[in-house]
This record gives sequence, structure tokens and C-alpha cells, in this order.
Amino acid sequence: MIKKFITSLAAIALLGTLSLSNLRAQDTNMAGMPMTNAPAADTNAPAPGPTPDPAGTATGMSVDAQSPAGTFIVTAPSDLSADDMKDTNKVATYKDAKKAFDDYTAQAKLEPLAVKLSDSVGHNRVAINFMWTLITGFLVMFMQAGFALVETGLCRAKNAGHTMSMNFMIYPMGMLGFYVCGFAFMFGGMADTTSAVNGTISTMGGYGGLNHEFGIHIGQKFFGLLGMKGFLLQGAGYDTAAFALFLFQMVFMDTTATIPTGGAAERWKFSAFMIYGCCIGTIMYPVFGNWVWGNGWLANLGVLFPGLGHGHVDFAGSSVVHMQGGVICLIFCWLIGPRYGKYNKEGRIVHPIMPHSIPLVMLGTFILAFGWFGFNPGSSLAGTDLRIAVVAVNTMLASATGALGATLWMWWVRTKKPDPSMMCNGMLAGLVAITCPCAFVSAGGASLLGLIAGVLVVESVFFFEKIGIDDCVGAISVHGVNGAWGCLSLGLFADGTYGDGWNGVSGKVTGLFYGG
Repeated sequence: MIKKFITSLAAIALLGTLSLSNLRAQDTNMAGMPMTNAPAADTNAPAPGPTPDPAGTATGMSVDAQSPAGTFIVTAPSDLSADDMKDTNKVATYKDAKKAFDDYTAQAKLEPLAVKLSDSVGHNRVAINFMWTLITGFLVMFMQAGFALVETGLCRAKNAGHTMSMNFMIYPMGMLGFYVCGFAFMFGGMADTTSAVNGTISTMGGYGGLNHEFGIHIGQKFFGLLGMKGFLLQGAGYDTAAFALFLFQMVFMDTTATIPTGGAAERWKFSAFMIYGCCIGTIMYPVFGNWVWGNGWLANLGVLFPGLGHGHVDFAGSSVVHMQGGVICLIFCWLIGPRYGKYNKEGRIVHPIMPHSIPLVMLGTFILAFGWFGFNPGSSLAGTDLRIAVVAVNTMLASATGALGATLWMWWVRTKKPDPSMMCNGMLAGLVAITCPCAFVSAGGASLLGLIAGVLVVESVFFFEKIGIDDCVGAISVHGVNGAWGCLSLGLFADGTYGDGWNGVSGKVTGLFYGG
């Protein structure tokens, strides 16, 4: 009775929040929060920001008609101050910019039609990026089917319905939570100029209306903690670029959300799961996501503290998505405890619990591998960024070496025979590991880090089994351990060919093995 009441209460609270469709980020009562001894929070009123474009007719103009050498439209440089006039380098830069603007103005008078056409070119370029982001988001959404098959196949047949139901319901529960406030918490401050690093949705028209980041000042440095615009996709969130970003990032959140449903399967009460479904999309996932991808403090580390490289770099989510899901899974498995009968009182495994359908597991793994072509290349948010070819191939290679590494390690070292479930977990481990560095490493680096991931996942599964953590599907090892390995591998294998200006730091992302 109690669990039914709690589940109903959570659902009513969520639906009640959804009914407040006129909610605005600027209506929050941040200024009314009680004072503490902590550093003072930034409670300035949010900047009005650009006007949203819900129709999409004003998104993508001549400024987006970019050529390999730079933008098509050249704007006039700002006048120098009296102090700047004393700096010869600034004066020379200003003169070069002024000459470029004068040359452009003269050429525009000779070819006015080209200037008019530039609006269409810019709009089409942005439209390509919109389509790319949406289609790759659709691919990531389909990964939910892959997770459901893998997790259900690795569990016992008697619990197949329960496991499938969790995989099904986490999608709407997480989505609605992300819609209500998760998206605003994660990206509502991405364009806030208070932060050292701030940016618009540059690949989709440069919309900068999501510009209020809540955070704290320590000394002269601002540490962003949470976005504060875009609640219920209203106000500043009612823009076509924001909607495209919402769809893509929502399915990423759902990936994180579904990871614990496998590890804690077969003994997780559905009422408790439903409460978790409300929390993961509203606050749990968005907070860390803001710190890394939404103009939060981790993204700003490289600018706030020169010498820390480009800050926390995670191209597609080894840490934000996978490691976070793996850590949540670890906590749940530890709190709930192992399945009944698997361990004796001394903590030794006396009754191994076998998967009921390897074909389901393998089919689900292939679906996930296919969806990863949306996950990693799609994180560019730009079909016009040709680096997506490198990202896609690196993703494919790491999955292959991950599967090979796990298969051979089980065959030659651990059990002296190949294990089908470990083949699948090895492939997934390679995919998780390459997710962070996929845009920054060479094909050789991707292959090597995938191979290491395949070995890591085997040893990690055996380790957690030994210490009494009952992970039904190996989610902690696949996502948690190899999510961490993926982030570390970036610092080793990034080859310095991509990422100039990443997180506001000049220079390309370069790892230790390449002189970084």
C-alpha cells in the first residue's frame, strides 16, 4: 500500500509540474534562498538575451555562411581604446581587421547578389546541422531497444517482463523530468557571460538565449553549478535550436538512466524504480552534465587555472553519460544487495546465475553498436564538421578491438574458452571507452584503447563478483570502469589534430603520448 501511495504521489507531482506551462526561468526564487557560510551565490537577474525563434525563419543567416578560411560576412572591428593604441600588436591586428572589412565592403558593392545569397547559404548550412543532429538523435533513441534486449537476455526468464518494463518506462519518466527542469538545469546557462567560457548553440544558428548560470564566486573566479533558463522549454527555451538540442541531449540522458536498470535487475522494486525515474532526468543527470557540457565549472577549469589543459574534455559522454550511469549502478547494487541464493554466508558464489537468452544479448549488442554511430558522430551537432568521418571510424574500430580483447582474454587467460556474453560486453566496453576521445585520437589510438577496454571489462566483472557486488549484466564494468578509462585515454592518445579552442583554451587537444 505504501509503495503504491509513493508511486502515485510521484506521478501526481510530475503531472502537476507539467501543468505549469507558463513557468519561466526568471521566475525562480534564487534570491530568496537562505544565506550560509559558503561563498556567496551568484543571484544576479538573468540577461534578457536574444529573442527566441520558434518558427525557425530567422535561424541561419549570412553569418553562418562559413568558408574553410573563415566566415563569409566580415564585420567592422571595434575601435581601440587609448590604452590599446599604445600596444603595437593590437594596433596591427586592428589595421588588418579594418582592411579586411574595407575590402569586403568594396566587394559587396560590386556583387550585391552574392551578399543576398549568403543568407540562403547560411540557412542551408544550419539546416544541414539541424537534420544531422535530429537524425543522429533518432538513432540514439533506438539504442533503448538494444539496452532492453541485452539486459533482459542476461537475466533469468522469469524476470524478463520486469526487466523489459523498467527499460520501457525509464524512457517516458526520464524524458518528462528532463522536459520539466532537467534541460534548463543542464543547458540554461551555456551562454552566460559571467563564466570564463560561454557559448551559443553555434552549429545551429548561434542562439544564445540560454544565458543564466547559477554558481558561486571564489576569489575573482566564477564556478558555474546549474543553468536557470529553459524550464518546460518555455521562454528562452522556445527556440528551434534549443528544441533540437533538447531532443539530442534527452536521449543521452535516457542512456544514463537505463544503465542501472540492468545492474540492479531481478530485485529492484518497481515503485522504487519509478521514483528513480523521476529523479534521474530532473536533477541527477543534469547537474554533472551542466558542469561538463553546459558552461559549468569543470568545462571552465582550463581557463580558470591555466596549465590544466582544456579543462574537462568529453566529446560524447564517457563520463557524463556512461561513467555516471555506472557509478549510480554501483551504488544501487551495493545498497540493494545480491540476488538471493547467489552467495553463501561467507560471501562466496555458490550458485552462479546464468543468462537465459544469449541470442537476445547479441542482437541487442548489434543494435547498440549501430546506435553508437548516432551517439558519437552526432555529438558534433554538425553535419558540416567533416571530422565526423574520423569519429565514426574510430567508434567502429574500438568496438571491434574491444570485442576481440574480451574474447581472447576469457579464452586464453580466465576460463580457457570463449564466452558469448563477454564478447558482447567487450564490444560495449570498447564503445564506451571511445566515446570521450573519439574525435581526438587516430585510428591506431582508437584500436589500442578499445583493446585495453576489452581486457578491463573482464577483469572488472571478476573483481566486483569477488567482493560481493552482484551486477546482473556487467553494467558497472562496461559503463563505469570503461567510462573512466575512456576519459583517461584521451589524456594519453589525443594526437593534436583537432579541438583548437576547445573549452576556450587555444591550441588543439593533445595527449601525453603526443607531447601534451
